[in-house]
Amino acid sequence: MSVPFVDLRSMHNQVAGELHQVFCRVLENSSFVLGPEVKQFEKEFAEYVGTDYCVAVNTGTAALHLVLASLGVGPGDEVITVPHTFIATAEAITAVGARPVFVDIDSRSFTMDPELLEAVITTKTRAIIPVHLYGQTADMNPIMEIANRHGIPVIEDACQAHGAEYQGRKAGSLSIAGCFSFYPGKNLGACGEGGAVTTNDPALARRIEMWRDHGSTKKYEHSFPGLNMRMEGLQGGILSVKLKYLDRWNDQRREAAAQYARILEDSDIVTPVEMSDRHHVYHLYVIQSDKREQLRQQLTSAGIESGLHYPVPLHLQDAYRCLGYQPGDFPSTERAASRILSLPIYPGISANAVEEVASSILEGCHVG
Repeated sequence: MSVPFVDLRSMHNQVAGELHQVFCRVLENSSFVLGPEVKQFEKEFAEYVGTDYCVAVNTGTAALHLVLASLGVGPGDEVITVPHTFIATAEAITAVGARPVFVDIDSRSFTMDPELLEAVITTKTRAIIPVHLYGQTADMNPIMEIANRHGIPVIEDACQAHGAEYQGRKAGSLSIAGCFSFYPGKNLGACGEGGAVTTNDPALARRIEMWRDHGSTKKYEHSFPGLNMRMEGLQGGILSVKLKYLDRWNDQRREAAAQYARILEDSDIVTPVEMSDRHHVYHLYVIQSDKREQLRQQLTSAGIESGLHYPVPLHLQDAYRCLGYQPGDFPSTERAASRILSLPIYPGISANAVEEVASSILEGCHVG
């Protein structure tokens, strides 16, 4: 049985009629950049997350970049994040001229270890970016407590956490700003690129609006040299359609995750841990095994796609050798990177498909 890693086609088939209406509407009103579709999505997504404002941009990377820029972070500053994340988190920091400073992850949740945070704060620290990875939030209360004590703003990288919750509050509402990606494979994905910032700070929201649109206050009047990071009207309309289905689709991901856990519970496989105070939305279903390569080969031979998120930690990437970190500096991150394997999970994945994947994993455990 062939199982794809992600099946966007089946998900889009469920809403094809509504997506077609969006295309026709945007074509008719010719609001191809920003416009009413984007404005409506901003309103709806802010309400969903539980914030006063949402500013739509063209990527999740742009969302992170523009929050840092709007907070005045720049050359000579340091921003703390984790090395176990997609490179976009660190790219946004270097894009404003600041230096990424890494702190290791908690080995159970794959998110920032708050116990290690305070030790890397310096007089140059201008922001902290915890990453809500794989669909589960970081442990925000201790992170916020430490940050507040030092007067440092916290920015959530919520690019993999649409609908995830921490103690009953949604990702993106737990700090000064939440940054989201709407890359097609995300829990809430566009049909192309997209991103957004959520915040309760009106001045910050306004500053980001200006940054995304060439630093302008109105057409052809510019307060500062900004950038072009505007969301397309078509993507705004598509995201509004999909937002109505997000909770249902997240529930389907959780059902698949629970089935994986049941089948694999008596094996040597380490399955994802949902922390007791959090609501995991399983953007990715990431297991751990010392037989990772063997298991991946077993899946491939069975026609099952898998992924590695992420095999090379940021501190060991050529792009960030300049930071001076060495192998062994972040043991939890490095151990995870050598053992993780992402299994197929997406809305509508069948129970038969999950069983096929899990059975193949169990078979691989007993080979060799």
